[in-house]
Order: sequence, then C-alpha cells, then structure tokens
Amino acid sequence: MTRHVLALDLKDDPKLIEEYLEIHKAVWPEILESIRDAGITACDMFRAGTRMVMILEVDDTFSFERKNAMDEASPIVQKWEAFMWTFQLAIPAAKPGEKWVIMDQIFAL
Repeated sequence: MTRHVLALDLKDDPKLIEEYLEIHKAVWPEILESIRDAGITACDMFRAGTRMVMILEVDDTFSFERKNAMDEASPIVQKWEAFMWTFQLAIPAAKPGEKWVIMDQIFAL
C-alpha cells in the first residue's frame, strides 16, 4: 500500500470554512465513486486553521496521471472541483494551475 500526502489552503473566511466542512459530511456519491475507481483505498483530510492536509492510501492501479485523466473526462468531477474552488486556495508552493500539492516526506519512524 502506498501513501501520498497533499496540502491545500482554504480561504480565510469562517463562513466559507464552515460550509466546506458541512459539504464534506455528505460528499456527492459520484465523487466517492470516482475516488475509489482511481485506486484510492483510503482518503483522510485534516485541517489546522486554513491549511488542509489530505492523506491518500492507494493500490497498485493508482497514478496521479490516471486520476487526472479520469477527472478531466468526468463532467460531475469537473463540477465538484469548480465548486470546491469557491472555498479553496492553492498553497504558496503550488505551481500555476496546481490545486492539491504533493508533500515531500522528510521523516519516517
């Protein structure tokens, strides 16, 4: 099992953050299906203030290239992602157009 950790920021607006948290209590079923279909076996998200961290556990079928292609081909995923940008901001380390940024592991025990 492989694990990836990614980071993203939320807009610094308490009302938007509260709405974002509520939305994630009932993620659209099609989004959950797209996550699983991409080979993601577990997805955990954490928040500290406006900083978000997402931990993905993936199987051998997963690749970011495949997931991106699947997402680009899905109108419902595109709708979800556009909606999520209402709440999200790229972190300073993001490249132009990059949303969630893959974090580098610097320590393991």
